[in-house]
Amino acid sequence: MADVRYPIEMVNGVPVVAAPAEIDASNADRLRAVLLEAACRGHGTFVVDMTGTRFCASAGLGVLVRAHNRALAEGGELRLVVPASALVLRMFAYSGLDQVIPNFPSLYEAVQPAPPRPPRPRRRAKPGMRTRTDRPPPDPGASTSPG
Repeated sequence: MADVRYPIEMVNGVPVVAAPAEIDASNADRLRAVLLEAACRGHGTFVVDMTGTRFCASAGLGVLVRAHNRALAEGGELRLVVPASALVLRMFAYSGLDQVIPNFPSLYEAVQPAPPRPPRPRRRAKPGMRTRTDRPPPDPGASTSPG
């Protein structure tokens, strides 16, 4: 299986890996290596095109989850292209992976820039707690040394 290749193509500046027709224990390690290479080519975000994938065993699911977690840790994202008619989409739904890793019905949609994330809301003070704006300014004549 050493001669099996999963091409990496740049589409709109995003690395895209064409996944094999079947992903199982015999080729999951090779796919993992190619995904690592793809992640190094982009800005943390890359796509796995599973348009032609008919079967994905648990070994393949594990590779995808680890690649997804690694991409998130590096500020990127793993995106999958899985057409609605693909049989592998059912396996992702059973495992819950379709709710964890973003998946798109077409390559065109998968390589589009992600919408900006809204800023995180500031925490509100609990009732009765003083905030910095509630505190009186320090007394400039007060001594901080014990006396």
